[in-house]
Amino acid sequence: MCGIFGIIASPQAGMTRALLEAQAERLFLLSESRGKEAAGLALLADNTIRVHKEAIAASAMMKGAAYRALFATLAEAGGIVALIGHSRLVTNGMQAVPANNQPVIKDGLVGIHNGIIVNDRALWARHPALVRDTEVDTEVLLALIAERRRQGLTLPQAVGESFAEIEGTAAIALLAEDDGRLVLATNNGSLYYAASGGCAWFASERYILETFLAGIGRAGCVVTALAAGRGALIDLAGAGITGFDLTSPPLVPQAPAVSSVARIINDLDRLDPEKADLRRCTRCILPETMPFIAFDADGVCNYCHEHPPIRPKGIDALRDAVAPFRRTDGGPDCLVAVSGGRDSCYGLHVIKQELGLNPIAYTYDWGMVTDLARRNQARLCGKLGIEHILVSADIAAKRDNVRRNVSAWLKRPELGMIPLFMAGDKQYFHFAELIRRQNGIGLSFLCENAYERARFKSGFCGIDEKGARVFNVKARQKLALAGYFARQYLLNPRYINRSLVDSAWAFKCSYMSRHDMHLQLFEYVPWEEDELVGLLRDEYDWELATDTPSSWRIG
Repeated sequence: MCGIFGIIASPQAGMTRALLEAQAERLFLLSESRGKEAAGLALLADNTIRVHKEAIAASAMMKGAAYRALFATLAEAGGIVALIGHSRLVTNGMQAVPANNQPVIKDGLVGIHNGIIVNDRALWARHPALVRDTEVDTEVLLALIAERRRQGLTLPQAVGESFAEIEGTAAIALLAEDDGRLVLATNNGSLYYAASGGCAWFASERYILETFLAGIGRAGCVVTALAAGRGALIDLAGAGITGFDLTSPPLVPQAPAVSSVARIINDLDRLDPEKADLRRCTRCILPETMPFIAFDADGVCNYCHEHPPIRPKGIDALRDAVAPFRRTDGGPDCLVAVSGGRDSCYGLHVIKQELGLNPIAYTYDWGMVTDLARRNQARLCGKLGIEHILVSADIAAKRDNVRRNVSAWLKRPELGMIPLFMAGDKQYFHFAELIRRQNGIGLSFLCENAYERARFKSGFCGIDEKGARVFNVKARQKLALAGYFARQYLLNPRYINRSLVDSAWAFKCSYMSRHDMHLQLFEYVPWEEDELVGLLRDEYDWELATDTPSSWRIG
């Protein structure tokens, strides 16, 4: 999701203006991997909270005069200073509307939020007295907290009761105009904090915070994970940290945008009557246009004859396979790639609930992850209390790459080149391995069901992968595939555009990197679509698409 972070410095810390700006820059750059579509910060100093946000990446925002001017208003040293920052991946609310970006200001509160609140519309309807000003889901949480404070609850009590109403995921940091504490709270983890020498810091990932602390010479600081269902109060005057349970907050007094796009479905078979004359397998639906297809005397294709029976190894074998990786110290023991689709969401349920593992969910968002997928990710991670690390690419650049390659393809259509449109997502292998190593995890899961094979993709390139997974074909086949792409680039120079480096990296991630370190969940667990979807719908209120009855590829 988004990246959130913060710096709190008590008067005793002697935080200088230059040091604060340098620390903020470092945390922005480290957090930018989680979202590059907008950025913002709130700076509390001189008894004033100043908010600045822009619909650009944090690295670009920090070069602007407005950002630098924000720090120029500070006294050179001394006094209470608190800064909260946000690097945004757009979910609810277009980033072009400034009010949709973060920090969000609402009824005397200034907050930042990582996650997705999936029942925000229902909450606005349930509380008609609350006034909605933006499209962003964060606003309803702040509105609920402010309403409960008006009813007489303390800040931590108001936070706890408001979290009880939301569905989805939320990790927040909150400043109030009339309270001398910063509040952290989360229902799925994804918050880490540390304190030393009158200062405190927090971030969305352990790796981000540990890397930051090492860079400022505080590698020895203990980094604490804020567990799911927990909150923390950071005293601005002394940078002391007190934890609390969201379900029973302390009775302490106050202390001084993805736009949705409707799709038009064209029935191509209806437009082209010649398709009715295609020869098809008498046992399955494959037509004679499928690469490397052959039919026997009975009209049954070779794909039917070669298809191996799918026999899952069973849950006991899976428990044996994961046993060496179980941790007893409460730390994460596996990484699970989660798209927000049916199979990966079900896999997350099995891994957490049936295997009893403590996973980190991981998503690589390159611009084609839908809002629906994000909401379903939030449902699972929120209810199961699972930390979710989302690595965000430069989404504008990735989408521009798709546009350029589609335009190039239209100049010389070639079926084998269509997968190039989706080359931008293949770096998810690279970042999965990176996150696994950063968190000291020895086990990673992929939840690819065995029925979803795509031999036609390499087939249209002249490569018959047979029973291998597409990324594990033989070396000579990989060379042949590289030769096919090189030939197409020479025949159609329009492919030689600014996407070339990204496409080359995608080929490396796909065909030149190891893929044998991932455990395939559905090699052990049976895949039954109705059972999967039924469980997700019943236990997690998992959301289906409105434009299709199918649960396939809606994430």
